[in-house]
Amino acid sequence: MKITPLNGYAVIKPMKAEEVTKSGIVIPDTASKEKPQEGEVMAVAKTNINSNGTQLPIEVKVGDRVLYGRYSGDDVKLDGDEYKLIELTSIRAIIK
Repeated sequence: MKITPLNGYAVIKPMKAEEVTKSGIVIPDTASKEKPQEGEVMAVAKTNINSNGTQLPIEVKVGDRVLYGRYSGDDVKLDGDEYKLIELTSIRAIIK
């Protein structure tokens, strides 16, 4: 993948939607599955400047597993894979 997000954005590869619930019920492909809120950071912008012109720290790096808002970002398809282009402010947490 060759993509570089611009100011304040990151490219996230969402984790697959759950196909089995915690109680063991299999969710068929035809059922409406919840959108994933977890993914891996694939690329990060080099800058993060807010509307006031202040440079903000970039707290995530490539390879981090993160949580983000359910309906955050834009869906992008590159080389047959699906990604999300998300503002850094929409990333809620880093999973350690």
